[in-house]
Amino acid sequence: MSAQTSKSRRFGRIESRDLTQAAVFAGLLAALGLPGTLTIGPSGVPITLQTLGVMLAGSILGPRKGALAIALFATLAIAGLPILAGGRTGLVALASPTAGFFVGWFPAVIVIGLLTALMMPRYRVVWGIGINIVGGMVVIYLFGTAGLMLRTDLSWWAALSTNGIYIPGDIAKAVLCGFVAAQVHRARPGLITPWRTARTHD
Repeated sequence: MSAQTSKSRRFGRIESRDLTQAAVFAGLLAALGLPGTLTIGPSGVPITLQTLGVMLAGSILGPRKGALAIALFATLAIAGLPILAGGRTGLVALASPTAGFFVGWFPAVIVIGLLTALMMPRYRVVWGIGINIVGGMVVIYLFGTAGLMLRTDLSWWAALSTNGIYIPGDIAKAVLCGFVAAQVHRARPGLITPWRTARTHD
């Protein structure tokens, strides 16, 4: 296989199958927002199921298709559809102190997707859970903390510490995603191109 063909596999034009899979996960993200939000603590950061959708998109679709799914969802939300948890639109979310958490979805899905591709072709649940914690928690928390600092008068430590109350629930999401992704990859191998395989053919 030529280098050009290999690069096309990783960075080439979007195929209809890729778009369909991304659209399915964008719809899943919207569905996970239907139960609404639960706000605990003084930060105003809502607890939602949609971060589970971000983890699933990266773990199952990989970096390129996962990022496409988040981009499709964000475009619809910013266009005015109330598909964020609690019936919010993207513009409302971006205007709030919690905007950083929404913005963090995109780098989070890329980190999860890239690390998962490194692990493939065999998906290991324990490694998958760790990857979900790094991408779905650490990355999103960092962006969310930065957003809180920019939009409020909280110090760095005060903004960071507001995430503590959400850690148990997000760990549960990371664990659930790890087991779901393992089952999906066992039933549908090939959804993510292993990074080592792509590199071999460069």
